[in-house]
Amino acid sequence: MTDWPEARSDDNRGGRYGRGSASAQPEGARVMRQVRRGPAVPPGQGGYGGVPQQPSYVDGHGSGGGYDSGYNTGQVYGAPGGGGPGGNGHGPQRPAPDWRRRVKWTAITVATVLVVTTVGTYFWADSKLNREVDLSKVIERPEKGEGTNYLIVGSDSREGMSDEDKKKLHTGSAEGKRTDSMMILHTGDNGSTLISLPRDSNVEIPSFVGSDSGKSYPGTGRQVKLNAAYAEDGPELLVRTVEFNTGLHIDHYVEIGFGGFAGIVDAVGGVEMDIPQDIKDTKSGADLKKGKQTLNGEEALAFVRTRYALAGSDLDRTKNQQKFLSALANQVATPGTVLNPFTFYPTMGAGLDSLIVDEDMGLFDLADMFWSMKGVSGGEGTSMNMPIAGSAGGNLLWDKAKVKQLVNQLNNDEKVTVKGG
Repeated sequence: MTDWPEARSDDNRGGRYGRGSASAQPEGARVMRQVRRGPAVPPGQGGYGGVPQQPSYVDGHGSGGGYDSGYNTGQVYGAPGGGGPGGNGHGPQRPAPDWRRRVKWTAITVATVLVVTTVGTYFWADSKLNREVDLSKVIERPEKGEGTNYLIVGSDSREGMSDEDKKKLHTGSAEGKRTDSMMILHTGDNGSTLISLPRDSNVEIPSFVGSDSGKSYPGTGRQVKLNAAYAEDGPELLVRTVEFNTGLHIDHYVEIGFGGFAGIVDAVGGVEMDIPQDIKDTKSGADLKKGKQTLNGEEALAFVRTRYALAGSDLDRTKNQQKFLSALANQVATPGTVLNPFTFYPTMGAGLDSLIVDEDMGLFDLADMFWSMKGVSGGEGTSMNMPIAGSAGGNLLWDKAKVKQLVNQLNNDEKVTVKGG
């Protein structure tokens, strides 16, 4: 019973059907066939017991005669040449990335962002400058020399400070404004020179025009302390008095109040200072120990205002002020501040909001001032007091011969050789 019936012999199965296939090719790799259903077989023909003859198979191309003897062509997914999943890669391929083009457009994008950010920052910062001082009101001015001269003033202005701030910073509540420190910064080709003008310096008030009234006031030879000029008619008279008593042309005016000074120090995260001695001053609020330490805004303000705890009083205070301002400028100009937007913008904002400058002052002038002050602290310049000859009635008298020599050197942008007081 193992023989196939005649009607189902191997001849009707294309010679390679089923287990008896002599082909070395696996069945699973052959192309799927389609069944073609032909007409019914008449009784008695080609059948066994009335069973109709098995239908023939046609391959995918319409040819008959049984199974194709070839391997599967890899066209199961209908992609010529095996371009579908698992294909042999003869189909369309993704082009290689154009790295030169990508680098070019990345560079253009980065450059555009930098330009837009820089321009935006410039106009933002420029709009925050308080240009309130009109130097055109200053009369009988000396001729301009070589280099640039900045008059830097620290005032005791309490504008914008709350009662709590005044108490915390030990500023008191006095009305009006007075100068707590005055310096001339000269910048030029032979380095920078920072000269402190003690507030108790004895000076003559010259003729001047009132900054608000426009009224002319003739000079009477009146001798006063330098800070009295500011108290009498503000920045314009102070500039006029400095120019008259020195013969030095002042190009720019910069002023900062108590609150702004402390704000800048806090914005940069404090300033490291080497305190030369223990300082305790109830009037300024200073309570500092000798040695290196980082001063916050409150401590810094107390340090630069202290005079009664120092042996040299105002002269020692001006030296401490120079040291601190140079250290502050050095801190502001570090990459850690300039390149960090979370430090740079708060510092710029705190500084620009609290500065009062002349009408011709620009951001580049301000940057020149800070970089020059940094140079002084880095040993690339000179810091000194105005040469002092003695005192009279509590006022410090300038050494007129040395002052004249100093001014000549500054006007000619020469290296300063004069020694200060």
